[in-house]
Amino acid sequence: MNEPIEIKSQTNSNGYSNLIGNNVVNQKKHFDYNLLIASIAVFLLFWACSAIRHKLLQSNAYDLGLFDQWIWLVSQGLPPYSSMEEVHILADHGAVILYLAAIPYRIISTIQWLFFSQAACLAFTSIPLWFVSRQAGLNPKQCWVACLIWWLQPVVFNTNLFDFHPEVLVMPALAGCYWASRADKPLLWFFLLLLLLSSRDGLILVVAGIGIEQFFRKRFIWGAAALALACGWLAFLNKYLYPSLTGSTTGPKAVSGLFSYLGNNLNEVLINIITKPELIINNVDWHGALIYLILLCIGIIPFVRRASLTVLLGSLPLVFINILSQEASQRTLIHHYSLPIAIIAVIAAIDGISSNKNKRIGLIPIIWITLVWTIFAKPWFFTGPYLSRINIIKDFEQAITEIEPTDKISTTSYLAPHLSQRTRISFPEAELNKSSLLDLDVILYNPLDPGWASNTEIQKKSLKVAKDSKWTCSSWSSGLEMCKRPK
Repeated sequence: MNEPIEIKSQTNSNGYSNLIGNNVVNQKKHFDYNLLIASIAVFLLFWACSAIRHKLLQSNAYDLGLFDQWIWLVSQGLPPYSSMEEVHILADHGAVILYLAAIPYRIISTIQWLFFSQAACLAFTSIPLWFVSRQAGLNPKQCWVACLIWWLQPVVFNTNLFDFHPEVLVMPALAGCYWASRADKPLLWFFLLLLLLSSRDGLILVVAGIGIEQFFRKRFIWGAAALALACGWLAFLNKYLYPSLTGSTTGPKAVSGLFSYLGNNLNEVLINIITKPELIINNVDWHGALIYLILLCIGIIPFVRRASLTVLLGSLPLVFINILSQEASQRTLIHHYSLPIAIIAVIAAIDGISSNKNKRIGLIPIIWITLVWTIFAKPWFFTGPYLSRINIIKDFEQAITEIEPTDKISTTSYLAPHLSQRTRISFPEAELNKSSLLDLDVILYNPLDPGWASNTEIQKKSLKVAKDSKWTCSSWSSGLEMCKRPK
């Protein structure tokens, strides 16, 4: 039996509360290599789920097909302009990291790389979270609980299913930021912040939030560095990168679509947030905002203590912007927008457990997070909604055997990511005419199931135009129809 130990809490020179006692020893010595096995199992489960969903024709042009085409174009040395959006890969969200994602495409061009990398990064974020837990003085069993809290965040499972998003690739780096900060490793910490910014312009808010947290810990140099980095990257994107690629001065892509009630460009939005709060008061869905805040907190409630609050400050900029958005999808656990907040929430839970005197974790909190996952995650979609297109799969597989790799295609949104590795692909947001047919070789639609951003009438009229133009057409019992330009 181990001798009883005395544990006391004190604040060190870095502004963090450390637990002092003979149980705080070398972290590497107490790394449980069974965590690797568990992480691999979670990774394989996540990868299988996303790959099966794709096979069941439930993925979409936005965003899976979009990123697959961009990354494929980079891997082929072609100009990375999406034919679906007509924009450069960096004009979307400044995601420089996508150039690294193109490297494995040079070995074999398959969309499975995106599922593989996304599932791996979500699953193996457990590793840096383990080290943060050990750093906070938790014993190995409590570290396992911290990793379990992460894996059972509904937004983690749902993000893995929801196509692909580049910021997922840096979630281990976000967890690593907290370890590096608490270990007083400024160069590693700053590098990891840069890595966050390389994945998506929206993570500027996360970096700024980390800076705010550092200020509250009276680490003013660290806080100033994070805020300066966030502001500097935003200025670079807004003043130089986006205008040079798009010719527009509206700033980040999301500004005009998500915050139009605050202004037409980034500068107007920032100014109006400060000077015209009545715009926010009158336009924000406050009922939806309250539900969103409850959703964010519900999974970690049993673990949060006063010591957790400082860490949670880092989530405020992203939470605030998600609340301001006109797009309700930013206030759910279904989409990826709240994924960084889940990391911060787990760190807050770790600090909460660490601050508890006996640090015991009963069975009820574990049951609670499992129940929350069961309610808000979407595994049950595989028993119903994801099976809605089974009757199309065989016909689609037959149809694509007749399509050449160089063919220019217009196809239904849920078929697009299966055909996106080509220079020209689009989906039918508007009906085609004889002029627009000149830029296509193949039309592959299903008027019975028109998919996102289209409808039955648009697809039927477009197919009729192709038939009237003497294209060679085929149809299948599932409703799938294909017309090809005569050779």
